[in-house]
Amino acid sequence: MTNHLLTLWDILATTFSIFFFVAYLFILFQVVSDLFRDHELSGLFKAVWIIFLLFIPLLTSLVYLITRGKGMAERHRAQVQKSVSATNAYIREVAGKSPADQIADAKKLWDDGVITESEYLQLKAKALA
Repeated sequence: MTNHLLTLWDILATTFSIFFFVAYLFILFQVVSDLFRDHELSGLFKAVWIIFLLFIPLLTSLVYLITRGKGMAERHRAQVQKSVSATNAYIREVAGKSPADQIADAKKLWDDGVITESEYLQLKAKALA
């Protein structure tokens, strides 16, 4: 019976160890990505942070989070806003004209006599669909 109990504690200890290791890796990757995202920090200071992260990883990560944590959030927010703006601009570029613009163009063509009323109604229905 003690053999099974020992195995259970081994499983729990391994599970917690893996959890904390994965959590630490997430923090480490976040710190490194923030270092490269920060354009105000010089290359020398980035190199110093990286060297300390290699030799004293846990302490350096904690110090980085305490000293530069607020800036990390601001830089991440700016990066997300930049990505959203770029995505929205791309969507607007690809999507072309709005339905109102399409209807206005069809109305102008109908007023100029280029298309018939039934063609205008078809274009209007297509734009609204």
